[in-house]
Amino acid sequence: RGISREPGSRWTEPGCQSCTCQVSIPSCHPILPMAPSRPGMSHHMSWQGGQVLCDTVSCSVPCSHPLPAPAGGCCPTCTGCLHEGVARAEGDVFSPSNGNCTICVCLAGNVSCLSPECPPGSCPSPSPADCCSCNPEKCNFRGRTYVHGARFSLDGDDCTTCVCQGGEVECSFTPCPVLDCPQHQRQLGPGQCCSTCRDPPAPAGCFLDDNGVEFPVGQIWSPGDPCELCICQADGSVSCQRTDCVETCPYPIRIPGQCCPDCSAGCTYMGRIFSNNETFPSALDPCLSCICLVR
Repeated sequence: RGISREPGSRWTEPGCQSCTCQVSIPSCHPILPMAPSRPGMSHHMSWQGGQVLCDTVSCSVPCSHPLPAPAGGCCPTCTGCLHEGVARAEGDVFSPSNGNCTICVCLAGNVSCLSPECPPGSCPSPSPADCCSCNPEKCNFRGRTYVHGARFSLDGDDCTTCVCQGGEVECSFTPCPVLDCPQHQRQLGPGQCCSTCRDPPAPAGCFLDDNGVEFPVGQIWSPGDPCELCICQADGSVSCQRTDCVETCPYPIRIPGQCCPDCSAGCTYMGRIFSNNETFPSALDPCLSCICLVR
């Protein structure tokens, strides 16, 4: 194949063929290309006074679960194990896919498995970690028989829950929810296991935290601004609303404690209040006389 080999040299051709260059007597046979190799057959080819002998590589596998040949290799390896299509490292301990608590170990390409020995008969309390199949014992409690895992109430009420566990009955109180109301608002009704919150009493009025005054339901008051009025609602809430003044006049009179200016009571002039039809001298010209006219 275009490559010169020394007599006695050995190499591996693709397809796991082991070839050797052997010196032989030169012959006049024509040179023929080597045919594709088949397992168990040898092929000879004359080349420059020597011959190439190729045989399929024979592999000696001294283990029961060898790993496939690595990339570029021809023979399986016993460094590790191949079990149920899964590669296992040397010394790996594992359980097969069918389970049943069997333990296997990979040692030098061999897989050894051990299964537990289960005692005959039933077991008292099975668990997920128990490998032996068994029939759990039933519970005899107060003249009645319960199967394993059965749940029932004590004395017919719902305040206690009991469960049969491998021949023994365990009872516990039913857990109650956490209440968010104070202790004096909790109540326990007839036949109930857990307390509940009573509805808070209806408010008798509106309590104001700023000054400590409590107004009865329906009370109307001003919180300090004469243009704002508040009312105590039936649910104990306070509703307030402002008053909009729509009446205007050129010289309005503002009365203390009153929201809107009064245009019918008289006139204000230079800081003084005059009644309707009242005459007074002008503060700018003493020769002028003024009169208050409400329009």
